[in-house]
Parts: sequence; structure tokens; C-alpha cells
Amino acid sequence: MAQTQKQRMALIRKVSKKFNKKLQRNHRVRRTETSFLDKVDNGNNIYAYTDAPKYVDDYYGDRARSQESYEKDWD
Repeated sequence: MAQTQKQRMALIRKVSKKFNKKLQRNHRVRRTETSFLDKVDNGNNIYAYTDAPKYVDDYYGDRARSQESYEKDWD
């Protein structure tokens, strides 16, 4: 345990160097592991379902239609 201010500052420098080294490594790894995504990324979300009404009909069907009719009755 650091007792004097000089020892504390030396310990802080040592730990900060280790931390910064880890951050740089993580940044480098992230850049290399996701570089293949940069080639196909055109700004669109490839995971987005583009036809929302068809999605609702395919996955929720009658339940969604009954809910929609129920909500229309409120007006």
C-alpha cells in the first residue's frame, strides 16, 4: 500500500499505463474483428425486418387483427 504522495502517484501511473494498454488492445482487436462488417455496411440495418405489416401478419396473425379491431372500437 502506498504511503506517501510520491508512492501513490507512482502507483497511479503504473496502473494507468496498464489500463491504457488494455484499452488500446481492445480497440485494436475490435477494429480487426469487425473489419469485415465495414465492407458490407451501407448504412442499413441488416437485421431489420423491412415489411412490418407482413411480419405482424406472419408471426401474430389473428391475434394482431383482433387487437387492431379492438383498438379501432375505442374511437
